[in-house]
Amino acid sequence: MRTRGQTYLNWVDAQLHCRTHTEVLDSGLTIDVQVRLSRVGATQLFIGLYGQNGLPIHEEAYQARPGQSMTTALLWGVSRARDVAASHGFPGAASGR
Repeated sequence: MRTRGQTYLNWVDAQLHCRTHTEVLDSGLTIDVQVRLSRVGATQLFIGLYGQNGLPIHEEAYQARPGQSMTTALLWGVSRARDVAASHGFPGAASGR
């Protein structure tokens, strides 16, 4: 089970529909990328990186991704999550299953 950090708790809004990409990397880390449209139509993005124990290693949220559709933002977020995982020096962090 994943433990959410304060960044996620500040970002989450159960009333807004979101799309999610969850992936377990070869290193055992889990990436969680979520994208949604705000009430005013802005594309918003959350990126989370979690250890094998479910604790957050890195979380970041974007209140707006100007010029990006939900699909584009989600793809960018997955790439960003993989880059962050690799930057933490975990072997196998750049590839998932």
